[in-house]
Amino acid sequence: MHIEIDPNSGFCFGVVNAIQRAEQELQQDETLYCIGDIVHNSKEVERLEKQGLISIDHDQFANLSDCKVLLRAHGEPPSTYEIAKNRGIRIIDASCPVVLNLQKRIKKAYLNELHNNTQIVIYGKKGHAEVNGLVGQTNGSAIVVENLNDMEKIDMDRSIILFSQTTKTINGFQELISILKQKCKKELKINDTICRKVANRVPQLLEFAKSHDVIIFVSGKKSSNGKLLYDICKQANPNSYFVSEPQELLLHWVKDAQSVGICGATSTPSWLMEEIAKNIKLQTR
Repeated sequence: MHIEIDPNSGFCFGVVNAIQRAEQELQQDETLYCIGDIVHNSKEVERLEKQGLISIDHDQFANLSDCKVLLRAHGEPPSTYEIAKNRGIRIIDASCPVVLNLQKRIKKAYLNELHNNTQIVIYGKKGHAEVNGLVGQTNGSAIVVENLNDMEKIDMDRSIILFSQTTKTINGFQELISILKQKCKKELKINDTICRKVANRVPQLLEFAKSHDVIIFVSGKKSSNGKLLYDICKQANPNSYFVSEPQELLLHWVKDAQSVGICGATSTPSWLMEEIAKNIKLQTR
């Protein structure tokens, strides 16, 4: 049996940077908190928690003082920085540079159009950490469109400035643009803010999934990027299976395969994909 780990899968730059920052701080033997899971992968979160990282929610964060808190790659709204300033919290900012740049662009657009009755529209997943940080740049006024069913939220009689969450699909964004161009009765400004390093994984994954008999897709269950990329694999190869850890692998999935491909989300650590590969080798001896 030939087993291949997709070389394009695994952590994106922003996640790699956040984890490296966390490990550097944890080596100093000081308490380090992180708002939310540092990455949407429970096994990687467990690994870092064993090193001392403490995951907290925003309510817990608001009650801290005189400590260190890491901001993960997704970014945070301005209110988080304000709380930190008022409570003497030292921020270790591991926000992805791509996300930070997008936050600045949205804030600038919001301030420039504040008195023009222009709508800031963000194509993204409602409640996602990155999207919450983006909406925060507009004092909560931005309209989040998750899919075409949310179009009714937009007033087509007003001007629109469109942005996108960095990890959304290009196809979905283009579909939204096409409809807005038809329906918007005033000015429509389009900002393509999708991260190409993430978006390019879709065509790469399509080819990878087609090149193997069976695909084992490795991802945390909380990862929206994981759900998206797994669906891509499933469309390209019906023999695609989703696992979050080695124990979830079932022998009958792979026992008759000549080649098995292992791939994952932008939040999937390479060590976990390697463990899956070892598990397959052990089960098929």
